Amino acid sequence: MRLGADTPLPASVRRPRYDRSAQAVGIVHLGIGAFHRAHQAVYTDDAMDAGDRDWGIIGVSLRSGDVAAQLNPQAGLYSVSSRSAAGTRLRIVGAVRHVLVAADDPQAVIDAIAAPTTHIVSVTVTEKGYLRRADGSLDLDAARGASSLYRFVGAALAARRAAGLPGLTLLSCDNLASNGAVLRRLMRQYLAAEYPALVDWFDATCACPATMIDRIVPATTDADRAAVEAELGARDAGAVVTEGFSQWVIEDDFAGPRPRWEAVGAELVADVAPYETAKLRMLNGAHSALAYIGLERGHDFVHQAIADPAIRPVIERLMLGEAAPTIDAAPGQDLGAYADALLDRFANPALDHRLIQIAMDGSQKIPQRWLETLTWHQARGARCPSLETAIAAWIAFLRSGHPIDDPLADRLREAAAGPDATAKLFGDGGLIASEWRPETTI
Repeated sequence: MRLGADTPLPASVRRPRYDRSAQAVGIVHLGIGAFHRAHQAVYTDDAMDAGDRDWGIIGVSLRSGDVAAQLNPQAGLYSVSSRSAAGTRLRIVGAVRHVLVAADDPQAVIDAIAAPTTHIVSVTVTEKGYLRRADGSLDLDAARGASSLYRFVGAALAARRAAGLPGLTLLSCDNLASNGAVLRRLMRQYLAAEYPALVDWFDATCACPATMIDRIVPATTDADRAAVEAELGARDAGAVVTEGFSQWVIEDDFAGPRPRWEAVGAELVADVAPYETAKLRMLNGAHSALAYIGLERGHDFVHQAIADPAIRPVIERLMLGEAAPTIDAAPGQDLGAYADALLDRFANPALDHRLIQIAMDGSQKIPQRWLETLTWHQARGARCPSLETAIAAWIAFLRSGHPIDDPLADRLREAAAGPDATAKLFGDGGLIASEWRPETTI
């Protein structure tokens, strides 16, 4: 039996308490992968459970139809398993109403964004989905492509303006420094090229708040799905596995109505930057270092790598000795306690977070995760031994023969092949844009 609206569920499994069929769609989410389903959709489900109505989500897969095939036969329902050493908690999330596949019906995506009930377009397309050139500007040729978020949002904004509808909140939930400002700048570049008459209207009516998102969500395995089926008594093709911890910090700058996410655990703040910087440089920076160093030492999972006595001190120094000094913490933001909590989360033995999953798209992640920290220290005449170790491990990874899922894969392999790999990657004119310049060949 497949999970669906009429599936009888065990009493131990939490389920939506609101009438799903009575909720209007208020959010269109671009890039509906496992992270969105374990994070933003859970907060939205909780908000509707708490009495906030009409925030159903239309999910959009910009490329693959896999998530649509998983969720649409289940009426958008799926399970989230929160795992820790103490056990697993299972719940059913009902916020997602339907999933569209952009390649199959692009007009349906535009119509969903342009609908009068839609107030928010949220985005998790990963760093490479923003289609930036090395100098940070928008790659217009790529942005005009069939799977570009800009193509759909631009056409929908034009339709909204023509219909006399208000603008939207565009909510980036990706791991980018100043993600809201980045999305606004790139969206304006696209509109200036394709819909120049919309630029002033966009500036006046749309908002792009910054966010910081945090939850570890490994890829779901067949064993995970089998465990969920055993507990539910029904097959869930869209099952998501995650940790118990979750954090969402959002700049309080919206163009119109929004869910009361702050009532269910999100933090609405005036300035996201200190939280975002800590997450990028401490958590994400440590994650990428664990991935490349751990793979080099033969590990498969994060919890194995952090348990390695040759790796853990490197990660502790990276977070506390190298990343933390670069962060201008907000009042009450305890970076030492944050590092301790991260180490505990990395060590969670119930969560098989694959290092190879984290290792993908290194060229898109490394600048904000490592290089800003390196630049800060270099300007003060200091070096970062842990991050230099991580860069050496990344170069070893590029040389190792592992499959490389990265938009610069071929160029990275070529640059990493010779003895001057560090200079080719990070020096003047190197592949990775940064102010940091390596002092020695790593």
